[in-house]
Amino acid sequence: MSAGPRAAGPALRLVRRAAVVALLATAAVVASPFLAFAVRAPSLHIMLETANAVVALLVLYLVYGRFVQHGRLQELLLVLALGVVAVANLVLTAVPDALTPGRGEELAYWVPLCLRLLGTLLLAAAAWTPVRARVDARTAAAVSVGVVLVVVVVAVVGRLVTDTLPPAVDPAAAGDASRPALVAHPVVLVVQLLGAALYGLAAVAFARQSDRTDDALLRWVAVGCVLAGAARVHYFLFPSLYSEFVYTGDVLRLGSYLCMLVGAAREITGYWQARARSAVLEDRRRLARDLHDGVIQELSYIRAQSHRLTAEPGDEVAVARIAAAAERAVGESRRALAALRREDDDPVPVVLRQTLDELAGRYDVSVSACLDPASHADAPMTEALVRITTEAVGNAVRHGGATRIEARLDSVPLRLTVRDDGCGFDPGSPGRPGAYGLRSMRERAEGIGAVLAVESEQGKGTTVRVSWV
Repeated sequence: MSAGPRAAGPALRLVRRAAVVALLATAAVVASPFLAFAVRAPSLHIMLETANAVVALLVLYLVYGRFVQHGRLQELLLVLALGVVAVANLVLTAVPDALTPGRGEELAYWVPLCLRLLGTLLLAAAAWTPVRARVDARTAAAVSVGVVLVVVVVAVVGRLVTDTLPPAVDPAAAGDASRPALVAHPVVLVVQLLGAALYGLAAVAFARQSDRTDDALLRWVAVGCVLAGAARVHYFLFPSLYSEFVYTGDVLRLGSYLCMLVGAAREITGYWQARARSAVLEDRRRLARDLHDGVIQELSYIRAQSHRLTAEPGDEVAVARIAAAAERAVGESRRALAALRREDDDPVPVVLRQTLDELAGRYDVSVSACLDPASHADAPMTEALVRITTEAVGNAVRHGGATRIEARLDSVPLRLTVRDDGCGFDPGSPGRPGAYGLRSMRERAEGIGAVLAVESEQGKGTTVRVSWV
């Protein structure tokens, strides 16, 4: 038995609803001959064009971020489409209208019309480009330069042939929106119908892709394409190229950009939600890693020594090892709890100061600190420096018998130095006390791209230094 037709996804359903609304709005305008759907409001028209351009630039920025990350041809074409439309709306319409009212009228109509058609063609091409299609940086730059050159050529040629351009719309029909009147130049009418068809095809393609990928931005771009296509139909029915009038087509076009703005807002919201989830997941991974490398390792060591003590009761070496491992496990647990309570945005000097004060009280040792307040480190670096400092102070007290600790943090270049007055040791001797702690410190330093150096001599204390070279 063959499968039935696949149910439409949420994006296609939303596109269909938008199409129904646009169709009803068009029918209402056409069937109301006693109402005029045009308002002479030059300032309002400039505001609408500016708002459209700003929204287009915002969506362009978001899509460009996607292109930088994925390098997809579709995203490049969408960026170029939005850029061309923004130029047509802002640079060639809103700004000239605001600065020089009554400028060359035919140039003001034909050049933006051509560029909007170019933008629509790029948008439709983006919609029907396979998602898997990639483009390298050199090709992307060449395509972008080519589009920019087309825009410049259209603007320059339009300026040169201004005097020979035919009227885009019969001036006598300007502002008359009481009934449909196909009084525009035939080329204008063809461009409007072509734009409506291209927007319709783009809406379907974007909606299908959004349903496949659950892409909220493309979903609302698809809805915006529906309203933009309906606006082209209104521009076809009414002489709506005169910038001093605001028509129903202008309202629908604004609605299309507002839909894109909704998609941009959802994109930004999704980005911050993803970052929050990623931060939580990273904290969980870090805690799991710390528990595995710290507490679990010490507990495993305690279990092994307990078996040895069971086999050989009274083994003082095993007892001492168990006590030391238990102390290290308690220290690891305290560090994990402190990391959970600590704010991620605390500066590294503040975090190290708190850590050193806590260590001074725990080990009853004198700790002096010189921490440059200009020092900066991200969360992983801060956590690693805290762990290394804690291990260095613990080793100095437990194995070196130190009574005084000096800690120094320099900002340029970033460097941490921990020095003690303990008995010191021979770094080259095997089986020395604190070997596990030294290995742990070295691994943590390497994990943040730093180098750990340990300088020690019998009877002269120990210096632990973390630096970036």
